[in-house]
Amino acid sequence: MRRGQRKSDSNERWDTSRARRTKSGLPLTLNRAPAPDLDPWVARIVIAKVEAPQDFSLSCGICNDIAFARVLLAGEWLAETADGPLALSGQAVLLGPHSKQMPVHCQGPFSSVNIGFRPGALRQLFGLSLRPLVDRIELSDRLGLLDSGGKTPFSLEASALEWAREAESRVRQMIKELDPLPPDPLSAAFELASFRDPNIAPGEFAEQQGVSLRQLERVVRRDFGLTPKTVLRRARALDLASQMLGLAEPREEAEFHLRYFDQSHLIREFQAFFGITPQAFRASKRMLLTLNLETRAARRLEALDRLAPGEARPWEPR
Repeated sequence: MRRGQRKSDSNERWDTSRARRTKSGLPLTLNRAPAPDLDPWVARIVIAKVEAPQDFSLSCGICNDIAFARVLLAGEWLAETADGPLALSGQAVLLGPHSKQMPVHCQGPFSSVNIGFRPGALRQLFGLSLRPLVDRIELSDRLGLLDSGGKTPFSLEASALEWAREAESRVRQMIKELDPLPPDPLSAAFELASFRDPNIAPGEFAEQQGVSLRQLERVVRRDFGLTPKTVLRRARALDLASQMLGLAEPREEAEFHLRYFDQSHLIREFQAFFGITPQAFRASKRMLLTLNLETRAARRLEALDRLAPGEARPWEPR
């Protein structure tokens, strides 16, 4: 199934009658590919709803490989951004991609509506380069996800599917008004390469695409916020972290480890992105990062045509 070809909502495995969980019991978001007409600009629609006591406290982190527009509907948040600690609650924000895990703390039950952008989409929509957004959070509602006066259109009684449809409707209206061009095809090809073979050398990829290495570096810095080499290093680390969290196909474990020269190389690279050793990472549950990386893991398998939209994911209980 090619990107943009997906089943309708009525046929999707978009179950709002029960909370999704991993085999180990951690909660998951309800995340899916966007409606086909939004596909050139939108990478993912993500709805998070986690019930918890009011005194519930969570310290974890997130590591995005794309930018997200997010409406925080519940929960008191504190994110440790490149600009310092930032307290968030009940507002719309724009999250940039990450060069490493961003520590995040949350108090109470939490829920959010999230729109993930394809690399280069923010440039086409709003003239934004991702470089200034790396490891940062912008307090803005560029997609108009909130009503006038900052009121939310997302009723707490509505289902996840209703939230997703409302979010898509608002993005669709924005795209209709702006009439943007699709993102640079070179960025789309590089993202796919990072999913398929993050060990590819940037120079080899540039040669395959018929562009110079300098042109590739310029486009990737603009649309991903990082150098091509760092994007590929991050992809390897995110794949490995996903596997450790049980968010990968079982047959991929050996492949993910073989992407590193040896164990010391693996440990150094993992520490660079997550701040701890793989052994320490495995030793504790990571709720927010599991929510975060499951979205990417599903998007990756769909992009590689190894998972159809709506199909049961390998890490879900059967």
